[in-house]
Amino acid sequence: MKYQVIVLDLDGTLTNSKKEITPPTRDALIEIQQNGKKVVLASGRPINGVAPLAEELYLKEYGGFMLSFNGARITRCSDNAIIYNKVIPQEAIRPIYEAVKEYPGLDLISYTDKVILSGIKSNEYTEKEAAINSMEICPVEDFPAALDFPVNKMLIPGEPSILEDLMPKLQKQYHGLLNIYRSEPFFLEIMPQNIDKAHSLQKLLNSIGLTADSMICCGDGFNDLSMIEYAGLGVAMGNAQPVVKESADFITKSNDEDGILHVVNLYMRD
Repeated sequence: MKYQVIVLDLDGTLTNSKKEITPPTRDALIEIQQNGKKVVLASGRPINGVAPLAEELYLKEYGGFMLSFNGARITRCSDNAIIYNKVIPQEAIRPIYEAVKEYPGLDLISYTDKVILSGIKSNEYTEKEAAINSMEICPVEDFPAALDFPVNKMLIPGEPSILEDLMPKLQKQYHGLLNIYRSEPFFLEIMPQNIDKAHSLQKLLNSIGLTADSMICCGDGFNDLSMIEYAGLGVAMGNAQPVVKESADFITKSNDEDGILHVVNLYMRD
């Protein structure tokens, strides 16, 4: 079979509206791994937001991978080895923090291995991010000082109209140093330069001796665009953003209609 690897975004793609993998989709993904295919979970979530779904799909047993923080970190599930790790320059953290504070209602967050650090004031979108990842929100007094560890990602949660105003200003200021883009209308991602899902998947494929032609990538959001365009077969969910559908080779059913199962049945059965 042509395709050896399937890469899955999580929210709105692998999981349904209840944030669950349906039994038919789970069983199909386990079956193709038993037949030698690789499953990769690629998400903007921190690692502990990805790991429970990796466990559910037995990625450890079958040699799958997790791309967390939109690909800033790649973890090999068989031994939990970090095979790629790129971080935000420390000197950029405080100026971004000061810039975000100028916009009422926005928060600035990052992640330890256990909690979400909220640097300004938690809002409904901070709480949404915490719920998605099943992580506690921990407010901190001095956000830049609290980030005394390698930081793969920061996130600005807030009203879409405010983020739309802020985004181009930050992009101009940090051009060449950081990747800044919206993964959802209410999430503005702050990432290391040259980090997106496609960049990290290229690193992963090189490490296992495969090429993009052998890979299917499935997603629904803005941060899935790069990998959908890079893949041998780029798949947009039926519920995907319009620009994602325009870039895809194939549009499957929605995440509430087992869209990933449909892809597996069409393209990954021997």
